[in-house]
Amino acid sequence: MAAELSDKCEVQITYIVGVTQPVYILVNTLGTGKIIEDEIVELIKKYFYLRLKAIISHLKRLRSVYEKTADYGHFGRDDYDFIWENIDISESLRTEAGL
Repeated sequence: MAAELSDKCEVQITYIVGVTQPVYILVNTLGTGKIIEDEIVELIKKYFYLRLKAIISHLKRLRSVYEKTADYGHFGRDDYDFIWENIDISESLRTEAGL
């Protein structure tokens, strides 16, 4: 992982219709975490805007890049249009975690 908080990580975010913020965030590092999972949840809350509208805006999801993702998938790509691959927050996360 870019921030090196764990070697593996699964994040689950739960929303309820009509509520702008997630009602539940779960982090499971599958035993590979370098800090406590609850601390990772707090870092997520601090560094990521998790309102659905903010996510759509930040990732520019209203523009069409579907044709590009049709070949070779959505993830692990070095294309400028794939904003979700940016790791610009990773250094801040690592520093705040004390790693």
